[in-house]
Amino acid sequence: MLIRRLARPLLASVFIYGGIGVFRDPKGHAQGAAPLVERATAPVQDTLPDQVPTDTETLVKVDAGIKIGAGVLLALGKFPRFSALLLSGSLVPTTLAGHAFWEYSDPEQRAGQQIHFLKNLGLLGGLLTTAVDTKGKPSVGYRARHGAHRVAEQTQHAVGNGKGRKGKGRSSSR
Repeated sequence: MLIRRLARPLLASVFIYGGIGVFRDPKGHAQGAAPLVERATAPVQDTLPDQVPTDTETLVKVDAGIKIGAGVLLALGKFPRFSALLLSGSLVPTTLAGHAFWEYSDPEQRAGQQIHFLKNLGLLGGLLTTAVDTKGKPSVGYRARHGAHRVAEQTQHAVGNGKGRKGKGRSSSR
C-alpha cells in the first residue's frame, strides 16, 4: 500500500538522523545518559558477564547503531515489524534519559523537555502500530485460533459421527 511506503521512511528518518548525531558526539550523549545507565546497571553490575559493556559511551554507540540499522531497514520496508520493535525498545531508555522533564525546576526547560517527551511517546505509538501491522493479512494469533477452532469442530464432528454409527443396526428394545 502506498501509505506504508511513505509512512515507514518518514517514521524511520528521525531515528536514522538521531543515530548519526550520536556517532558525531558520543561523549555529549553519554553524559546525558549516564544517570540512567548508572541506575540501571548498579544493581546487576557484579552479575553481568565481562563481555557486556557497561560504560555509558559504548552503550550510547550501540543504541545509535540500533537506531541507524533498524531505521534503514524500516525505511526500506525490510523486516518492518522487527525493526519497529527494535526501535521501540531503543526509544524508551532514550526518552527517559534525554527528556526527564520532571527533573527540571525551570518552567521553560521543563515545558521544552515535556514536549520532546510527548513527541517520543507519539513516535512510540507509530512504532507499535507498525510492529503489529500485518499488511491486511491475518495475524499469526488469528490463524492459530482459527485453526484450533477448525480442528475442534472437525474432532467434534468425527466423534459425533462415530457415535452415530455405533448405534446403527441395533435394536432399541434392549
